[in-house]
Amino acid sequence: MPASLEQKALLGKFTLKSQIEVKTGLHIGGGGENLDIGGLDKPVIRDPLTQYPYLPGSSIKGKLRAITERLINKPLNRPSGSNTYRYESDDLADGFTEVDGLLIRYEGASTCFVSRLFGSTGGNNCWIDTDTVASQGLERVQNTQRQYIAWVNNSRTGRFVENANSQLNAGETVREYIKVKGRNCPARLIVRDSHLSPQSAEQLKKVDTGLFMTEWKFENGIDRVTAAANPRQFERVPAGSIFEFELVYTVEDSKQAIEDLKNIAIALAILEDDALGGHGSRGYGKVEFKQFNFFYRDLEYYRRITTTPSSVSDIEEIPSANNIQELLDNFTGLSQNIERRLPGS
Repeated sequence: MPASLEQKALLGKFTLKSQIEVKTGLHIGGGGENLDIGGLDKPVIRDPLTQYPYLPGSSIKGKLRAITERLINKPLNRPSGSNTYRYESDDLADGFTEVDGLLIRYEGASTCFVSRLFGSTGGNNCWIDTDTVASQGLERVQNTQRQYIAWVNNSRTGRFVENANSQLNAGETVREYIKVKGRNCPARLIVRDSHLSPQSAEQLKKVDTGLFMTEWKFENGIDRVTAAANPRQFERVPAGSIFEFELVYTVEDSKQAIEDLKNIAIALAILEDDALGGHGSRGYGKVEFKQFNFFYRDLEYYRRITTTPSSVSDIEEIPSANNIQELLDNFTGLSQNIERRLPGS
């Protein structure tokens, strides 16, 4: 794959800060549990220095990505571990993923808002049309031949055909494709680890449950025939805990920025009606976002840092929202406020 002479654009950074309030006990596992008699089966993840429970950014981002994929009904074209599948753009350009002989259409990361927001890794089993491969100098997979693929525009799949003159089904298009090594697309969205607010940390230190800042949750699996119980113990972050939440969106394209931010807001709203962490169907992990604050820093802000006194802040805060409903209700005004700060507005 030839080296690119162009960097990805960097127009500025949009930051969203909020608080996550845990409404029902929450469990995000930390692994490495000790198999002590009477001990926890499922401990929560903790900061190794403070031993405070926290919410990993990877868990929040993964949940937001899964929600976004379902929101626009993306196909599952990428095998994962344990016989699971997910969606991922195999390349920056549109093409087909070959999975067990099945050709699944994917949208290229350059236009797919899931991949540009959350990132994607290039696939090794992707087919891209020969014109795109030639014009963009993509690296072909060795020892593979060109193939003709036929598909219907709104279909999720395609099929190999012998040549361009093969008999086609109604509505099908045929084109020549080459198997290539797909290109990565770095994520525009950063989701920070969420740590306990100082006030919440002090309150949890006073909780007397036999665990440090958390609670036990005892459950039983009941055999339907013998009625024998299989008890297990989960560690949970108690309801009422508050975590500081922050995400950062890198603005690379002014025209796409507002659409991306709108989709982030929708995903956060759906998360409130879903669950964060494990065992959500059993009541765990209901969360609520509160006290939204927004900031935008363009490149000029970063260049001025060396000439602006430390006691002076010229970061212009964007009007806030108290909760997710207010964020959605006022998104038009918020988006206009953000848009006028972007380059080219």
